[in-house]
Amino acid sequence: MNNRHLIKSVTPGSIAEEMEIEAGDYLLEVNGTTIVDIFDYQLLCMDEFIDVVIEKSNGEQWELEIEKDENEELGLEFENGLMDEYRSCCNKCMFCFIDQMPPGMRETLYFKDDDSRLSFLQGNYITLTNMNENDVDRIIRYNLSPINISVHTTNPKLRCKMLNNRFAGDKLKYIDRLNAADVEMNGQVVLCKNVNDKEELERTISDLEKYIPNMRSVSIVPSGLTKFRDGLYPLELFEKEDACAVIDTIEKWQKHFYEKYGIHFIHASDEWYILAEREMPEEERYDGYLQLENGVGMIRSFIEEVKDYLDSIEGDDRVINVSTISGVLAYDTIKSSCDKINKKFPNVNVHVYKIINDYFGHSITVTGLLTGQDICAQLSGKELGDNLLLPTNTLKADENIFLDDMTLEELEKNLQINTIIVKSSGMDFVKTIINENEDNNPKISTNSKYEL
Repeated sequence: MNNRHLIKSVTPGSIAEEMEIEAGDYLLEVNGTTIVDIFDYQLLCMDEFIDVVIEKSNGEQWELEIEKDENEELGLEFENGLMDEYRSCCNKCMFCFIDQMPPGMRETLYFKDDDSRLSFLQGNYITLTNMNENDVDRIIRYNLSPINISVHTTNPKLRCKMLNNRFAGDKLKYIDRLNAADVEMNGQVVLCKNVNDKEELERTISDLEKYIPNMRSVSIVPSGLTKFRDGLYPLELFEKEDACAVIDTIEKWQKHFYEKYGIHFIHASDEWYILAEREMPEEERYDGYLQLENGVGMIRSFIEEVKDYLDSIEGDDRVINVSTISGVLAYDTIKSSCDKINKKFPNVNVHVYKIINDYFGHSITVTGLLTGQDICAQLSGKELGDNLLLPTNTLKADENIFLDDMTLEELEKNLQINTIIVKSSGMDFVKTIINENEDNNPKISTNSKYEL
């Protein structure tokens, strides 16, 4: 456990600056207590009177008595935002995407996190397998919610098999503890063909009902299978008839839950409807889009946002010629949206290109898992117009780098085109195309791989 927390920066005009705390100093204690992580820090700093121990860069220790408003922040930003080491996953799930990645990618892409604190801070889903009773106590004590849980199945024996962890089934008991403490939760089921589908899916959904309303939603997503599965569990791809069966099961339960609780609770990710060749559910069925990060309702949300924004503006004769890309999953939606823009703005022309994922395999269809080399190869020689619009989720969260480490600058050079990074909402998509965004080239990605 690290008891010295490196201060990365100090907010100008803050209490910390007034106390002459500087970047490069270390926080040692608050109110005589060593700090485990950000939650300890935030809780201890809520009081009006606090004692802080700082170690200066020269090794000198300062004991500071601070009087402030209740809940007023000190103004410290730490080198490690969590103020503790990230907990790595102790499972070897049969469907794990990281185990299906090719060698030679940047090291950070191979790290498997399974940290309850990141569930609260960043929305990550956790399996509960590396938690103990003390961890659950901390969640309850600090009221960390919502906690997002990778359930996968409520059959303890099957869960052990799926996660390849002999404790995985027993850890389901923590859901009961969280529920008893009224901690808000969301659930996730990664569905594997002939493993946890069919009767097992029925069992899981039925078992999770008792956690309503503390468990607000559960997403059902298909396992993503790349071409790099040598030596891994022999999972099969879902076919159209499988997707239809999954949707039928989910919609049957949705009707039950809505009649009984006023929520739909269980949700199918967008992939199921596309694979089944069915229309996306109406907006009301998504219960406020609680599962967007899992690809639940992204297409419906995008469609509605495009429609609403186009309905709110007047068309004109502006002349624009640009291009954009999409993965297979969202291509029809993106193409249809561009056609609607063109109908309102007759001289706005958007070339929409479907990019096939050669890097990971053709079964991977989301835009956020496209690589620079696939984009570059498949756009070479194509009509790109004056600018290439790239979805923000194709880039690393804080850098202009694709999954395969190709930089945005390299892609621009290879294709001889200027790029504009498009934010994820339908409104931003329209605004960027018609050149009405205030910031039309942020060139920094901030979104998940499951976005359109």
